[in-house]
This record gives sequence, structure tokens and C-alpha cells, in this order.
Amino acid sequence: MSTESLVPVTVLTGFLGAGKTTLLNRILTEQHGKRIAVIENEFGEIGIDNSLVINAEEEVFEMNNGCICCTVRGDLIRILGSLMKRRERFDYILIETTGLADPAPVAQTFFVDDDIRSKLRLDGVVTLVDAKHVWLHIDESSECQEQIAFADVIVLNKIDLVPADQVDTLEARIRSMNAMARIIRAENANVGIPAILDVGGFDLARALETKPTFLEPEYPFEWGGAYALRAGTYTLTMQEGPDPTMDLLLVRHDGADNAVREQTEHAARRFSYEAVPYGPGGILTPGDVPSSLQLASRGASQFLVEIPADGTYVLYTEHRPEEFAATLMAKDGATVSPISEHTYNPEHEHDDEVTSVGIATPGSLDGKKLNAWFSALLMEKGVDIFRMKGILSLKGEAERFVFQGVHMLFDARPGGAWRVNETRHNQLVFIGRNLNRAELESGFRNCLA
Repeated sequence: MSTESLVPVTVLTGFLGAGKTTLLNRILTEQHGKRIAVIENEFGEIGIDNSLVINAEEEVFEMNNGCICCTVRGDLIRILGSLMKRRERFDYILIETTGLADPAPVAQTFFVDDDIRSKLRLDGVVTLVDAKHVWLHIDESSECQEQIAFADVIVLNKIDLVPADQVDTLEARIRSMNAMARIIRAENANVGIPAILDVGGFDLARALETKPTFLEPEYPFEWGGAYALRAGTYTLTMQEGPDPTMDLLLVRHDGADNAVREQTEHAARRFSYEAVPYGPGGILTPGDVPSSLQLASRGASQFLVEIPADGTYVLYTEHRPEEFAATLMAKDGATVSPISEHTYNPEHEHDDEVTSVGIATPGSLDGKKLNAWFSALLMEKGVDIFRMKGILSLKGEAERFVFQGVHMLFDARPGGAWRVNETRHNQLVFIGRNLNRAELESGFRNCLA
């Protein structure tokens, strides 16, 4: 099919609280002449973004059972396929990812799935950056960094909340991470629609330059190497590295060629098994169960590798061997090098400290109690609360209230009348680090009228 006949798709991303929903609402309400279908993905137990997005009831598809870039990519492909059966109802698709998503696997879908590739084209990745709070994440969050690195358009949002010189400093930092992206400064996500939709900005060549393994599927290991080994005992030596452990799998290959590639899928399945821990001095053997090497806190760690028979063996490692200065040595002290090797696209991992707590309860809230609780909560935990959002029922108010919070910033405003026969209720989600579920639930329920 010609490029003109393919449906354009924009991926809207950005770290938690950057302003994605605000921008999405602008896109859906401005007169730009496009009929847009929206796919949303939330990181949280309760999906509420559908309620925060206005005037788009028939076109919003919500995925809140996991991160779009890992556990639910199959759902993304399924929803896109369902959308294409109603092709006459829209002429553009916009995907809003969770704030913790790596956009690379989302974009990857439009190149590695044949059916999707034949009907849709990725027009661009638009990343929103919170000018006030991004410094809290830009150095330590791989997701934040990848969102910036993969963007075709970067909306530097909330510039009204920081001094102009800090905006300049941030833009220079972003330029150092992604010199190709167009940067747009904005307040309250107020951006001209032509600047972010139908820009033809996604460049596969640049994506491959940024991440050479972009078109490869993700695997639970980063490296594989094939070795021609004789029966006997070998020594695997590893120095200190970026991780106190290293998971690996050693399998025998009975073929002659392409040992690393041919064993890849088998190894990926076996890596899902529970690894057997080994301390320094442990004896490793080929098999279908991965090993987890527990490395010494200082200096080198040595492990023995028992090879039962002459042949070709493939070693798959969680991290690249050079990160640990890993060497395999024969009994005579000679270093054994792989006869072939391959570097894989590793699965990305979210910060385990970042979690979400969802609260849903019927009834109405006492406004004074709620304000006091929110004030105390943000004073004590504001740094750790990346994002909070929700829909609230306040006693004595005819309209529902929609609230959004980013760290210590908080905003609430009327969000329309409750529907006839609708039970008034409250839904809120907290996303952050070191969240205490029991404390949050107890504090919120104490605010009920």
C-alpha cells in the first residue's frame, strides 16, 4: 500500500504528570478536521483516564492491566486490529502511553507486525517533559531518558513554573540527549495541533541509530556466545559489575552452524524458570535451568564449569560479559573465546520502588477534611508522589471534581454534573515511590462525610 493510504498514528508519551491528558484533551476539542481514535494505557489498578478525557466516549479504548511496552503489547495489536474493522469512523489514531513506558517497543509494533504494518504508519513520537519536575527523574529513570531519546517532537511543558534560565538549561540538556527532535515550549500543554499531528516525523533510520536493536524482539538476556569446548573443567571469572548477581544459562547445541541464533527461543523460555543460586566456587553444568551467580562484594568471583562431553555449547547471560570483565579459562590457563556471539535487545525493567495505589469508594467527602489530609500528605510525601489523579464526590456539590497532582503541585476543578441515576463515588490513583497502601486508604476514608 502507498504511504498515503496508511492510517497515521502518533504515540504520546512523557513521564508521570508531564501533561499528556491535558494535551490529549486539547487535541480532541480543537477544530483541526481530523477524526481521531484514542488508545489509552494506564499504570495503575483503576482506569480513570477515560473519565478524564472529554468528548471522546466512543473513540477511547482503555488498557489498564499493565504497561503497554511489556505485558500488554498483544492487547495493543488486538485493539488496533479491531479499530481497523471500523476504518470509516476515523482517519487518525493517537496512543497515549503510561508515564512509565519505554516508547521503543510501542513504536516497534508498527514495523515488526506484518498486518499492522500493512495498514498503519507511525507518524511520530511526541514526548511531553515536565519542566519543573523532570530533574527528579532524568538522571535515574531509564524510561524518562528513553522517552526523550525516542521523541520526534518534545513539548517542554510547564515552563511558566520555572525561571527562564532553568528552561534554557533543561533544553540544552535535552538537546544533548536528542539533537534531532523539534522542541516546543508550552504552558499547560498549549501546543498548535499541526506541530504534533501528521508531522511525518518518525524516522526508522534514526531509531536504529539511537538503538541498533530496535527492530529485534526483547529477550531476558543481553548476550549469547557459542563455544567449542572439550570435556573437562573450566573456570569462569567475573569482576564486580553493575549488578551483584548475574543470571546465565548454558545449553548444548547439536547442530553445526548458527548455534547462538538457533537456541535463542529455547533459552528465552528456560530463562523464565526459577534460577538456581550459586556462590563463588559453585559448579555449573549445561542444562535447562538458569543459574544465578552471587558475586562477591569486592574483587573477583570464580565459578567452575563442568563440560561432560566434547561439543558446541551456548552461554546466554543476563548482562554483557564485558560489564563484569568475564573470562572463561581452560584447565591449562588459556582463555577460551566464543566462536560466535550476538548482543540481544534486553527486556526493560521498571523501577521496583515505583508502584501505584488505587482507591475506589462510594459516598461523598467532607471538603475541609479532604483539604487537610491532602495538605499533610503532600507536605510529608510530596517528593515521593510522582503523580496522583482522580474523580471526587464532595458533599454539597452538584458536580464531580477532577483533580490532578504532580509531586507537591495540586489542582482540582469541576468536571461536569453527575449523570442521572449514577451513584456518586470517588476514584483516585497514586503513583510514586515507597507508597504505603494502608496509610493512604485509611487517610482517605477518614475524609468521608
